[in-house]
Amino acid sequence: MNAEIAPPVPQSTSKFAAVYKVLSNAIAARAFPGCAFGVLAGGKVVLQDAMGQFTYEAGSPPVTPETVYDLASVTKVVATTAAAMLLYQRGLFNPDALLGDVLPEFVSGRSHSDSARPIKLRHLLAHNSGLPGYVEFFRTATTPSELLSACLHLSLEAEPGARAEYSDPGFILLGKALEVLISEADLGDSLPAFVQREIFEPLGMISTGFSPLPEARAQIPPTEEDKSYRKRRIQGEVQDENAWLLEGAAGHAGLFSNVPDLLRFANQILNSVSRKIPAANTANLFHPYTVQLFAERQGPMDNSHALGWDTPSKKSSSGRHFSPHSIGHLGYSGCSLWIDLEAGIAAVLLTNRTWPDRKNQLHRKVRPAFHNAVREALARMDSYYPLKRTVYSRILSSLAHFANRIKNWGQTRC
Repeated sequence: MNAEIAPPVPQSTSKFAAVYKVLSNAIAARAFPGCAFGVLAGGKVVLQDAMGQFTYEAGSPPVTPETVYDLASVTKVVATTAAAMLLYQRGLFNPDALLGDVLPEFVSGRSHSDSARPIKLRHLLAHNSGLPGYVEFFRTATTPSELLSACLHLSLEAEPGARAEYSDPGFILLGKALEVLISEADLGDSLPAFVQREIFEPLGMISTGFSPLPEARAQIPPTEEDKSYRKRRIQGEVQDENAWLLEGAAGHAGLFSNVPDLLRFANQILNSVSRKIPAANTANLFHPYTVQLFAERQGPMDNSHALGWDTPSKKSSSGRHFSPHSIGHLGYSGCSLWIDLEAGIAAVLLTNRTWPDRKNQLHRKVRPAFHNAVREALARMDSYYPLKRTVYSRILSSLAHFANRIKNWGQTRC
């Protein structure tokens, strides 16, 4: 694609013209070669479209709204955190359980005074466990078991709960802990199979899953030309090297999906919070108190993370208009999902910004600009605000009360 020629922008009368302009300029500036995006408001999909191509090469396939992307770390909420939420509701997941009790190898060989022993599953979800943020396990490990063993024996960089450090190793361990709980409950033996059966299939997320089949890979935009590790074009297989070594499926990365499926997922979250009765033949997966509990920010003070989910910070990728009662997550590949629990709005942006390499950082400005344009367009469309903010605030306040009661209940059950 010619970098100087921006994709066509809809007529200025379009309610979302500013959104298209932001993304058109981003493609022209080579922030990414193409993107798919969607917006949910008032229980309806009000925008779902795509722009650009898979790559900058002439003849590259055009992106469509149904194009499947590598979600990277958005996996952490759509798969791993969602699984934890379901297991919590069933009394099978206690956020305050010790990691060493679920994965004994984590504490095996550590001294009784080792600061890793008090780590709870809550710390992994909240990214305040003290584990390092990122480790290139794939440089030395050659098998999934070697990688997991190295992760289990990591030394802490801070006391649990004392420091906020976004941690991939923490979610690798969380994913394995969830698999233990799933297996103990006779619900299977893998996280991918569990979320496929319990979340994706009930919600009709037919394009979402781990490890796309070889015949489907050409229909997925490539993430990079890997010249250092796999030494090939990465297309239709997870970009994250640690996840790839873990056979393409891990707690921190590996999920593939598209805009329609992610809007279905977001709608389920919003329906839960608003207590809206789901349509016929539609699953009702999450309880209101579960969503509220997992949406509560955790310590320390500078931590923007809730349980699994991120929340808006001062310079958030969600822009200026998403309320403090918003949850979301980003993916390294250039994907994002933000859900405003107060306004009943969700926005999805999927890109392969790492194509052809990881040096490009222009997406950091595009994301907030995209979300600002979305919210400002919606602000002019009053019909898409089914409830006033004051009503949502009352609902959220009520849910917070229930969450505290259920939290205590869950601790006695698990």
